[in-house]
Amino acid sequence: MATYPETMVESEPIAKHRSADLSRPHAELSVLDILAILAGQKRFILRFLLGAAVLATVIAFALPGRYEGKVVMLPPQQSSSIGSALLGQLGGSMGSLAPLASLAGGSSLLKNPADMYVALLTSRTVEDAIIRRFGLMAEYREKRMSDARKELEKRTTAVAGAKDGLIRLSVEDRDPKRAADLANSYVEEFRKLSATLAITEAARRRLFFQQQLDQARDELTKAEEAMRETQQSTGVLQIDSQARSLIESAAILRGQVVAKQVQIQSMRSFAAEDNPALILAKQELAALEAQLERVAGSQPDKGSDLILSKGRVTGAGLEYLRRLRDLKYNETVFELLAKQFEIAKLDEAREGSIVQVVDSAVVPDKRSSPHRLLIIIGATIFSLFVACFWVVMREGWTRSFELPENRKRLEAIKEQWQGTRDTL
Repeated sequence: MATYPETMVESEPIAKHRSADLSRPHAELSVLDILAILAGQKRFILRFLLGAAVLATVIAFALPGRYEGKVVMLPPQQSSSIGSALLGQLGGSMGSLAPLASLAGGSSLLKNPADMYVALLTSRTVEDAIIRRFGLMAEYREKRMSDARKELEKRTTAVAGAKDGLIRLSVEDRDPKRAADLANSYVEEFRKLSATLAITEAARRRLFFQQQLDQARDELTKAEEAMRETQQSTGVLQIDSQARSLIESAAILRGQVVAKQVQIQSMRSFAAEDNPALILAKQELAALEAQLERVAGSQPDKGSDLILSKGRVTGAGLEYLRRLRDLKYNETVFELLAKQFEIAKLDEAREGSIVQVVDSAVVPDKRSSPHRLLIIIGATIFSLFVACFWVVMREGWTRSFELPENRKRLEAIKEQWQGTRDTL
């Protein structure tokens, strides 16, 4: 009997420890606890899922449908130029055209331009023209052109196929007819833009040789006028055939030198200094200059002061020879540039300066968005996770505040909050 009180005294902390151990599992949820909680709240979860599915269905059918207009285009192909073959044929009968033959085939050094055409199709100039044409600022309810442009860009997709090289452009709109018209208008506005740009390699060559040809035409006109004035002032109308032959040969060589210099200048726009074609052109230029020196004699500047030896020509016709030399030189340069200009025009017409439409956009007979079934399924799955999360969190919250220490902490928070409010 003497040990009874001791037993009673020692049993109190043991009982408290056991009660604490029993209460702790109620605060922590295991996997089985979570499954049990979800099974007990299955009615709530099902009702939540049903409500979410109904709401998603209403929203999916209330969203305005969008239609997609698609257009497929073929960009100009950068193939080998017909100028090289044409000049090769002409070179047999007209050796003066040979120096520029390799320049005509320069298109093979260019890369695939599909990405460039995609950028031009979606450029600001094209987009602004479409916005003004269809009044999209009012349609999109935007006050600024930049905001309307951003909205149009969101609805427009333009990609270049990596395998087939075709450009596919699509535009979404609420009106199916306007969606097709918007897609086709991209091609129309791009054609207007391309008319003012030298896009293809052949077009750039054509523009370059056109500028050079205009300058050569002016120089030829000046040479013809100077020749006429010399004939009137000296009275010399014709010289002996040997001197004339020497002058013509020197003038042709000089024209070939200038043509080769033009070729090298043009090649440097798309080729590095160590390019084999450019190195070959430089070697040909050096050979032409050496041949010109043998015919015309050693001169400091053969391009501006080509004078034959006075022993070959009489002094009376020296001024006439100079004018004749300039005239023949300008005629040769003009002929070479004119041939190159015509060849560049043929290449440009063959390649085409604009994209070719493979499939024009037609009025779509099926909406492209919204995908109502996907919206309903996605919303239902999302609501399932939300409902399960809410049930588990609510049960965990309830069990957490059943612990005495958590209740004390909550009371302390309330007292501090009340104290803060009274102070304010």
